[in-house]
Amino acid sequence: MKTVTILGSTGSIGTQTLEVIEENPKDFYLVGVACGHNINKFREILNKFSSIKYACVEEKEDYDVLVKEYPNLTFFYGENGLIELIRTSKPNLVVNALVGFAGFLPSLEVISLGIDLALSNKESLVVGGDLINEALTKSKSHLYAIDSEHTALGKCLAGHKKEEVKNLVITASGGSLRDLPKEELKNVTVEKALKHPSWSMGKKITIDSATMMNKGFEVLEAMHLFHFPLSQVKILLHDESLIHSLVEFVDNSFSCEIGPNDMKTSISYAMYENNRHEVNTASLDLSTLSALHFRKLDLDFYPCLKLAFRAIEEGGSSPCVLNAANEWAVYAFLDKKISYLDIARYVEIALNTFKNIPHPTKDELVSLNNEVRETLQKIYEGGK
Repeated sequence: MKTVTILGSTGSIGTQTLEVIEENPKDFYLVGVACGHNINKFREILNKFSSIKYACVEEKEDYDVLVKEYPNLTFFYGENGLIELIRTSKPNLVVNALVGFAGFLPSLEVISLGIDLALSNKESLVVGGDLINEALTKSKSHLYAIDSEHTALGKCLAGHKKEEVKNLVITASGGSLRDLPKEELKNVTVEKALKHPSWSMGKKITIDSATMMNKGFEVLEAMHLFHFPLSQVKILLHDESLIHSLVEFVDNSFSCEIGPNDMKTSISYAMYENNRHEVNTASLDLSTLSALHFRKLDLDFYPCLKLAFRAIEEGGSSPCVLNAANEWAVYAFLDKKISYLDIARYVEIALNTFKNIPHPTKDELVSLNNEVRETLQKIYEGGK
């Protein structure tokens, strides 16, 4: 039986991870959980899982309240609290379902402690993929990606030599705005951008899907996970989101994984160390599918993806700048402070402003992440 700690337990991936644990009580035992601001949902988790001994929240105010409500639990708070939660709960497996840069340092900590990491936090690899891979070479920790695209790629690559592979092909729904005329993008509301055609996800990742920044992140993830260059990682629009990724081989044949658009399949695969296990999801009835649709990617429609490719090509600290600027801009859009098209504009400003550091250290990435956000906030306030 694996003992498990979940970072980001109240989010979409976190709650589905809890379902996998509930459905497999002989295989997983939940010992630690962390959350951001959804304290009511967090209480439900703490009340439901009697096995939990350690918990972490983001704010000191919430910590003060919960410590009194749950005297039998050990609580932590803040960024340092996440690290203490990992160290104190001593799990066999950490599921990192945090959103944004906040997941990077916990991922490094998990690996440094030799604990297995099921990683949903894209930003860990986007910001510091080189540092993550370097840490893995010095640790007994294993990294298992929680992402339908990368789960599919791993399955399709299994048993094949690298020289047999021509391209990795990551599929993309195109996001909530994919059928909108380009001239109407300037009028996109938050509500419209949040209506994803295929997946039910958190707000931040749904906006990243609309801009396709998430696919830029996934390309870089694939490069770090499977060690292929950018020239061999492609993106293909696929309306139904049922084919999760493909591998094109040198003989011009393809392998792909097709399955329901349910993240529990990917979560289960990661938690079972990249092994298949029965999952409580709706079965996909292929006889009901009349067609599957694919389209070429129009980069002009997705300027954020263009910027992601630029950052990937530059390497070094540029992906960290990309991520920090995107996080700032997406939340500014969600708060209705900037327009949808301003997301790409602010990301480009950041990439043009900050000089690239070829081989950044962990401390340099942390400092740069903060500096990018502060700079964009000042630019925004100066332009109001």
